[in-house]
Amino acid sequence: MHAYLCPTCATMLRVQKRDEAPYRPFCCERCKLVDLGRWLDGTYRIAEPADPVGESAKDAAADDEH
Repeated sequence: MHAYLCPTCATMLRVQKRDEAPYRPFCCERCKLVDLGRWLDGTYRIAEPADPVGESAKDAAADDEH
């Protein structure tokens, strides 16, 4: 048995097969669309720019060359 906690409404969804939960990790299409809307309107956002490992060191080395 598989169990999913919907990140939108906190409903626990229990299914025998993963195929029985087409909107996982969401419980339904509505919760999936609510989540998408939150990303699109800026409710959810990444606060800081991504800094891949080593990129800062590469930038510092390039600055030293100039």
